[in-house]
Amino acid sequence: MFDEKRLWKERFGRTSKELSRYLRYIFNGHIVIVMVFLLGTAAYYYQEWLKTLPEHFPAPAVMAVILAILLTYSPIYTFLSEADKVFLLPLEDRLSGYFKRSMVVSFLVHAYLLIMGLGIFMPMYARVNEGNFQAFLPLLGIILAIKAVNLLIRWKIQYYVETNVHLLDTFVRYAVNAAFLYLLFSGANPIFMLAVGALLIVLFWYFSTKSKGMGLKWEFLIDQEEKRMTSFYRLANMFTDVPKLRDQVKRRKWLDWLLASIPFKQEETFKNLFVRTFLRSGDYLGLYIRLTIIGGAAIYVISFGLGQILLVLLFMYLTGFQLLPLWNHYQNKLWVNLYPVQEKLKEKSFKQLLSGILYLQSFLLSIAVMAKGDWMASLLSFAAGIVFAYMYTHMYIQKHLK
Repeated sequence: MFDEKRLWKERFGRTSKELSRYLRYIFNGHIVIVMVFLLGTAAYYYQEWLKTLPEHFPAPAVMAVILAILLTYSPIYTFLSEADKVFLLPLEDRLSGYFKRSMVVSFLVHAYLLIMGLGIFMPMYARVNEGNFQAFLPLLGIILAIKAVNLLIRWKIQYYVETNVHLLDTFVRYAVNAAFLYLLFSGANPIFMLAVGALLIVLFWYFSTKSKGMGLKWEFLIDQEEKRMTSFYRLANMFTDVPKLRDQVKRRKWLDWLLASIPFKQEETFKNLFVRTFLRSGDYLGLYIRLTIIGGAAIYVISFGLGQILLVLLFMYLTGFQLLPLWNHYQNKLWVNLYPVQEKLKEKSFKQLLSGILYLQSFLLSIAVMAKGDWMASLLSFAAGIVFAYMYTHMYIQKHLK
């Protein structure tokens, strides 16, 4: 006999076990140390910045614009798999309890994110409200109630497959959430907040009425779940091998000029393969671009003299460390072993690519230092980056490659 409670427990337990297994690799010693350093530095400069805030700083508007994103972003974790569209489809009318539990778990996850987000902004809120932290719990309670309504609306929206319906829903809910939060943080009359909040209730009633008689869009729900797990697997793959990760290749024709510079020679076989993989496969290029942008922004915002050199080296280390899985990208592909090319050329090609990537990042991050007007620190950052890139690719990773 079908037991939806047992099914949900099995799915939830399996997913939780899968996530915790890979999270142990992600939050290893290296990453924890880096995160503590970055969070400590960010907290220090955040406190220093708060001291310079004028009394008329628009804290309610800033908080409303950013926290409205967390309110509007409301994915629902259903833990569905590809086979469910065949085996669970006939049992759709008996899965109401299953999806209610999924809604509760999704709400708890989003509640944690909202607690973190509100906690980050509360010092700024207290700064322009004479140090009043007592409003944290009332504000949090109201925000969580609005989040629950957003989740209910999102669930009803998933009965539609039209892209324009999803886009319109996101736009409207974000506008309503931002307006409500602005009124809440600015201490407006509760009547105005109730009027704006009532719009969400109207939206929920409207889509509940329209979705009656509609069936669940199983393909959409399964596709969304697979996209979320693929994103997590792609992150975990930067730290360990993930057999379940499906390789995704993007053409990126606009980068062909980089491939054209590689000579068409037998000894350049692995160089061609690694460069193509870095540019087109997985998320290696996206990771490199994101870390470089974040590093440049952090260096520009956080200024402490020659200490900026440490930030340059820190982000170069993060980049090099998270690009190491590129070495094992084809370890399960037997055709790579058929290449009539010496194994040492594979190692040489990988080191050349990784060192070139880090050299370029060193140059870009040193420009961010130069943007602060410190030429000496910029030159020292670039020189230190070049030395670090050489030592990292020719000494530090040698044991890992073997």
